[in-house]
Amino acid sequence: MIFTGISMGAFHVQANGQAPSYNYSYWGGDSISAPDAYKPTTLVNGEDLGIGPFIEPSDIHVTEDQMIYVVDSGNNRVVMLNHRFQLIDTVASFDNNGKKDQLSNPQGIFVTKEKQIFIADTGNNRIVQLDQNYQLVTIIEQPSSDLLKDDFVFQPLRVVVDNAGRVYTMAEGVFDGFMEFNVNGEFNTFIGANRVQVDPIELLWKRLSTQAQRSQMVMFIPTEFTNLDINEEGFIYATNGDNSSDKIKKLNARGTDILRREGYFDPIGDIRYPIDIGPSRLIDIDVSDSEMYSVLDSKRGRIFTYNNDGHLMYVFGGIGNRRGLFHTPVAIERVSEQFLVLDKALGEITVFKATNYGHMINQAVRSYYEGDEESAYHFFKEVIEMNANLEFAYAGIGKALLRQGDYKGGAMENFKKSLDQKNYSKAFLLYRKEVLKDYFPTILTTILVAVIGLFVWRFYRKLIKRRKEITIE
Repeated sequence: MIFTGISMGAFHVQANGQAPSYNYSYWGGDSISAPDAYKPTTLVNGEDLGIGPFIEPSDIHVTEDQMIYVVDSGNNRVVMLNHRFQLIDTVASFDNNGKKDQLSNPQGIFVTKEKQIFIADTGNNRIVQLDQNYQLVTIIEQPSSDLLKDDFVFQPLRVVVDNAGRVYTMAEGVFDGFMEFNVNGEFNTFIGANRVQVDPIELLWKRLSTQAQRSQMVMFIPTEFTNLDINEEGFIYATNGDNSSDKIKKLNARGTDILRREGYFDPIGDIRYPIDIGPSRLIDIDVSDSEMYSVLDSKRGRIFTYNNDGHLMYVFGGIGNRRGLFHTPVAIERVSEQFLVLDKALGEITVFKATNYGHMINQAVRSYYEGDEESAYHFFKEVIEMNANLEFAYAGIGKALLRQGDYKGGAMENFKKSLDQKNYSKAFLLYRKEVLKDYFPTILTTILVAVIGLFVWRFYRKLIKRRKEITIE
C-alpha cells in the first residue's frame, strides 16, 4: 500500500506537470523541461489537394528522392505527393491480365530505390507489386507452407523490402514474427518472434491444475508486432505491444535482436506515466540516417527519437485539439529535417520542422556517427548552451574528446557530468596509460638508479665491515 501510494502520487505530479517538450534525467524519476525540437508548420489533407478527404489513412512512406506515398485506406487508393506536398498522382486500380483490378482496404506501403511499389492490399488478402508506371509486376497471395496452420488467412498489414528483394510483412493474427518471402514471392520462414510474456502466478496455477483445467486457461503466446521499418543495411527495426524492455527491436538477417540499449534507460517511450493510462504503446517506427530512429506512442501521441546507442534525444507531439497535437496518430516518416505524422481520425498529415535546437542535436549525432569528432564537439556544445539539462549531450562531448585524446580535462570531466560510468572508466584507463607512457622513462631510470644504489650501498657496507675485521686482527 505504501509503495502504491507513493507511485500514484508521483504519477499524478507527472500527469499534471508534463511540459510540452521534455526529457528524462539519469535517474529516470523526473521529466525535465526541454526546448522544442520540432514545431508544426503545415497541415496536409485530401481536400486541400483537390482529391476529396482522406478516409482513415493508415500508412505513409517517403523515398530517397523525397516522394511521399500515403495509403488512403478508406478510399482504397494510394496518393503520391512531392516534397512540397503537391499532388503527383493517385492509384486505386491496375491492369491484371487485361482486367481492371482494384485495391481493397490497403494498410501498408513500401517503395524501393528502383521505384517498385509494394502495397499491403489487406482487403484482398495479398501484397501487390507495381512498377514505377503502376503496372502490375507480381502478386503475393495466400502462402502454402507446413509452418502455417490449415485455417490461416493471409492478411498483410505492413510491408518492407530489403536490398536483395526479400519481402517482409507483418500479418494479422501472426504471432511467430514477420513473414519472409523470397524474390519470387514464395514464403520462406518467420523471423524475429517476440518472447513469450509469462505471468509467474498464472504459470504456477497452470502447473497445479489438472489437464482439463489447463485446457480452459489462456495459452502463453508471443505478442504481435505493431510495425516495422528497414534501413539501408537491411536491418529491420520493429515495435511490439509488450510492456517489456525490448518493445523496440533491431533484427538482423537471422531475426536476432541487436538493438543497442546503452542509454540511461531502455528505449520504451515514456518512463513515467499515469496509472490509469499505462505505459506507451508504440505503433510505428521510422529509421533515419546515422541509425537514429523515432517511435510513435498511440496513447499520448508522443514521438520519441533515439540515437544509435539508445539515448533519448527529444520528445514532441501529444493528444489534443491544437496544431501539433493529434487525435489518432498512426504513422510517422521523415522528409529531410521535417517530420510527417499521419492522423487516421482527422485524415490529415501534420508537418513538423526542426527548430535550431532539434537541428543541432541531429547534426551532433550525425557528426559523431560519421567520425567527425570536431564537428560533433561543437554541435553538442551548442546544444548544451540551449539545454544544460540534456545529460547525454555531455556524454557526446566526452566521446568526441575521447576520440581526440583529451582524456582527463575533457572526456573524464564530461563523462562525470553525464554520469556515464562506463565511458568514464574507459577514459580513466586511457589517461592512466598515457601518464605511464609519459613518465615511464623517468620511473624506469629512478628504479634502475635505486637498484644500483642499493648494490653500491651493500658493497660499501661489506667493504667497511672487512676493514674493521682486519683492523681488529
